[in-house]
Amino acid sequence: MIYTKDRLRRLRNDIPITVVIGDLLDVPSKISEGYFRFLCPKCNEFNTATNFKTNLGRCFSCKTNYNPIDIVMVVKKYNFIEAVEFLDNLKKT
Repeated sequence: MIYTKDRLRRLRNDIPITVVIGDLLDVPSKISEGYFRFLCPKCNEFNTATNFKTNLGRCFSCKTNYNPIDIVMVVKKYNFIEAVEFLDNLKKT
């Protein structure tokens, strides 16, 4: 399947990162100090936050940034295409 820049942009921006982390991937998460925080899948620290304006997650311990595609790749151990297809299938349902 061909993924255009626009389609990839929509997958990164239209599916809330908090939904991907907490609901779809079931990563341990919590609301703390007004921020949605999650257990970083790389370093296992809770020194994280999400930004609803940019739809990104950030781990301040290992300095990793996550968009929805990135975090699916890490948590599910998918390659890029598998992660894109996982999210794309969600958009179709």
